[in-house]
Amino acid sequence: MAAISSLTTTISYTPNPISKFPFSISNSSLKFSLKTHQDSNLQLTNLSRRELLNGSSLALLPLAISPPPPPSMAKEIEVGSYLPQSPTDPSFVLFTATPKDTPALRAGNVQPYKFILPPTWKQLRIANILSGNYCQPKCAEPWIEVKFEDEKQGKVQVVASPLIRLTNKPKATIEDIGSPEKVIASLGPFVTGNTLDPDELVKTSIEKRGDQTYYKYVLETPYALTGSHNLAKATAKGNTVVLFVASANDKQWPSSQKTLQAILDSFEV
Repeated sequence: MAAISSLTTTISYTPNPISKFPFSISNSSLKFSLKTHQDSNLQLTNLSRRELLNGSSLALLPLAISPPPPPSMAKEIEVGSYLPQSPTDPSFVLFTATPKDTPALRAGNVQPYKFILPPTWKQLRIANILSGNYCQPKCAEPWIEVKFEDEKQGKVQVVASPLIRLTNKPKATIEDIGSPEKVIASLGPFVTGNTLDPDELVKTSIEKRGDQTYYKYVLETPYALTGSHNLAKATAKGNTVVLFVASANDKQWPSSQKTLQAILDSFEV
């Protein structure tokens, strides 16, 4: 009884400046034992240290569970803030790909290309596994070069494919590979993100710029991962077939169709 009385007189009110509670007692410390007054003091000393650490942890907790930054902070900046104005249309800016932009350009596996963009668009990051970074300069499968997007208008991307995937003829032109229908049959999944049904091909055309020939496509793809409306343009140069894709969903298409068409028309290798 004397030991319990001694223990009781040892417990005193001590404000804890760190904890939000005026005193600190943990469940593990509420032990009643017939120990000496010295052991009881030691137990309370340990309690104080533990609670001090617990209080410090609580003080740091808000930092650990802070919410992520708002989406706007995670977005890339608008291309109009760093790309030059298009010399043909001042309402657009001009993107010209250079070796610093993609692994394939650094490896010399793709020839430089360019196209215009509205200044409000933003460039998206490409994962290493999709960029061809691990397989240049001898990739066996297509890879994504660059990708840009505007949430209200749609997105565009440049996809490159090894020439040997479509033909065994070295340095073949797009005409050497075959007709526009044959080329899109091979590259269609890289337009849609999944599959392409022949019935989804609405229109094909051929464009010549100097010595370079381009196949152009209009596709209505209701089940495509890229969007239900796709415009595409393909050409071959060197050891690579380059495919440009402009995509929009049903909500974006009515207001962005002309813009996407202008972007597609401007693409040039």
